Amino acid sequence: MADILLTHGYFLYDDPHELAVMKPYPPLGLLYISSHLKRQGVATDLFDTTFSSLDDLGSHLRETRPPVVGVYANLMTRSRVLQVISEAKSIGSHVVVGGPDPANYLDEYLSRGADVIAIGEGELTLQQLVPHLLANGVSKLGNVQGIAYRHETTGEIVRTEPRPMIVDLDAQPFPDRAAIDQPQYVDIWRKHHGQGSVSLITARGCPFTCTWCSHSVFGYSHRRRSPKNVVDEVEHIVANYAPDLLWYADDVFTINHKWLYDYSAELERRNLRLPFETISREDRLNEDIVQTLAKMGCYRLWIGAESGSQKILDNMKRRTNADRVREMVHLLQKYGIEVGMFIMLGYEGEDRQDLQATVDHLKAAGPDTFLTTVAYPIKGTPYYTSVQDKVLARRAWESGSDRDYTIAGRHSPRYYQFATRWMVSEVALHRQRRSTPRSYRRMARTYISAKLGQMGMLLTAREVERA
Repeated sequence: MADILLTHGYFLYDDPHELAVMKPYPPLGLLYISSHLKRQGVATDLFDTTFSSLDDLGSHLRETRPPVVGVYANLMTRSRVLQVISEAKSIGSHVVVGGPDPANYLDEYLSRGADVIAIGEGELTLQQLVPHLLANGVSKLGNVQGIAYRHETTGEIVRTEPRPMIVDLDAQPFPDRAAIDQPQYVDIWRKHHGQGSVSLITARGCPFTCTWCSHSVFGYSHRRRSPKNVVDEVEHIVANYAPDLLWYADDVFTINHKWLYDYSAELERRNLRLPFETISREDRLNEDIVQTLAKMGCYRLWIGAESGSQKILDNMKRRTNADRVREMVHLLQKYGIEVGMFIMLGYEGEDRQDLQATVDHLKAAGPDTFLTTVAYPIKGTPYYTSVQDKVLARRAWESGSDRDYTIAGRHSPRYYQFATRWMVSEVALHRQRRSTPRSYRRMARTYISAKLGQMGMLLTAREVERA
């Protein structure tokens, strides 16, 4: 019998948006914890819910009756995780929750059935915590670093001293992909996109200070694996799963230039070149880096552009330059790398001029694709702290997430729906204008003016002419 069952709350077939995209990846954090605990002699089971259902998980729990259940939770899986906690408690398991969301909501998770919250990296904490729970239950937990729990007599929440983070990431085993159906992930990618993909990370943490970004797991640390260690994992992935693509899920893949050059050389030495997709920032790109990415096989790079307004970027403490973002987009495309851009609307202080600056930014940059979101205050971030007196919840905590927060005095969700459609339409018509005759452009301007008028967006003649 397992000492602990690890699981999470992501159910692909319950999410219409994810079903439309069909680009699932496994929970790497849980896979790292699983391989670590097994190496330490802790009997570990892992139930991957991605392709399963809550009923299937409940049946597995009742059949195996693990004494401890560890559940990973993020803000998107909160409501499902609460159901998983209830299922685990119904069979008498001790429940430990971890991940970015529980660290910000100690009382809420503990009040809904969790016995312990693991804060930060989970490997070393669970290595100490699981044997303790097996021997002592939820009593005398004060000597376990990096957790929160309710005191057994007073009922008050106790948060123990933080646990130091793992220094030598090379000493950690690779993620326990054998514990899940990794081939199913690859097959689903192939079925829907023609190519199978596997994810991995080369580092943990991000040292940058963007005010809206959560650092509740890794803090502001940044720790890298060695190039050799990562290439060893790539060789393992290729030998066992034969993917067509890789997804480097780092926060900023090109943050350390020397590391990237060494990593590229090690891949080349072993004759490994798999197309890959990843994320970076404009200030960590230059022509040598872009050339290196192209040589390694990078086919798409995502840039967190966020806004075309330098004022808003500075408000976010983004530490990037909007003009240079456009330069880097063009440079990446020059070397045959597709560019995706992340755009955030609605950040504090944004006005119509800033929205127009973002539209102009997208037109001038010409990314191959871009994704938009409306800023939302994640608890525990500087952004949340700055607006917490104005935060309004649109849904009950247990059935929503921090994405459901809005801010008093800000435009309505409907406004940002219109703004997003306006942005997408303007950029699309700008692209069309560059490749179509003048007569069609006149028709397009008439069309966009009419459509945006229907949506309630008031545009001047000059603004329509820009489209």
